[in-house]
Order: sequence, then structure tokens, then C-alpha cells
Amino acid sequence: MIPAVPVVIRRANVADAAAIAAVRVDSWRTTYRGVIPRNYLDEMEVDESTALWTRVLSAGSNKACVFVAEINGEIVGFSAGQMLEEPKFGCNAELAAIYLRSNAQRQGVGRRLVSMVADAHQAHGATGLLVWVIAANKVARQFFEQLGAGLQIEQPFTWDELELTEVGYCWRDLEELQKACQ
Repeated sequence: MIPAVPVVIRRANVADAAAIAAVRVDSWRTTYRGVIPRNYLDEMEVDESTALWTRVLSAGSNKACVFVAEINGEIVGFSAGQMLEEPKFGCNAELAAIYLRSNAQRQGVGRRLVSMVADAHQAHGATGLLVWVIAANKVARQFFEQLGAGLQIEQPFTWDELELTEVGYCWRDLEELQKACQ
């Protein structure tokens, strides 16, 4: 558990790419152990993920946003979102990623990160927010449900040749989502 110190939530920049990648890889390894094959998790590389996040953060798109959560200058979580080209399930924006180190969970950090993405997209006209999660991730599913997300679909999908099941949740009222995040 993280001591009660201030959490700083801010927009991410290119210099944060390696820390974001490390949080993502660490989160996948802890969250999906037993769900995704061990060799896949063990072979995940921070350098490869850093390259991806460097491209994302260098793009400078108004349709995408990335936020980081810092405690004592260390990035312990991040969230990312994007406006959708085509609305899905009545949502025109997406919470594309939210990852926290396990010791930063259940501290309100995730709520703040979701709120920042919702707020950024509302400023660009978003009226609904979609999020996808691997169906076996019960903790994330419970988190989204507690924030008022409605289950829209459960479907098979392929990720790096892995056959998985994903679920899609929507928030169609971003004002209500913001209230739930407080």
C-alpha cells in the first residue's frame, strides 16, 4: 500500500514513454498471470512497449490523450483515451488504456485517471466513453461497473495470436461518470 502522499495526475509527454511501458508490462504480468500464457507474459519487453508509447506521445493528436499518475516523482499508473472515428454502442470516445501498479490500486488513483480522460474528451465533444477489457479481468470489470459503466457486449477476439474473450462497457453520460469518479 502506498503511504498517504500527494498523487500528481498530469498529461504525459514523450519523456514518460519508458515509465508508461514499464507500468503496462508490470500490470499485465501481475493481472493476467493464469489468464494469458506465462511465456507470453514473460516475453513482454519494456523496450518494445516504450517504442509504441513514444510514437503515441509524439503524435500530438487532439483526438488522443494520455495521463500519468505520479507519487514522489515515480509514475505508478497511466490512462489513455481517443476519440472514435465511428461511434460504437452510442459512444464516440474510448478509454483505450488504464493501468496501475498493484501498490497504487484502491487508492482513488484509477478514478482520477478515468476522470481525466473523460474530461479531456468532453472538451472535444465526447458524449459517451467505451472501454474494452479482457473478460477474465474481474477486478477491472468490477471497477468499471462501480463507476456506472454498462456492459454492452462480450465477444471473442485475437490478441497477438492469443484467442481471448473481451467485454465492452459504455458510459453514455459523462457527467454521471465524473460524479462517480469523485
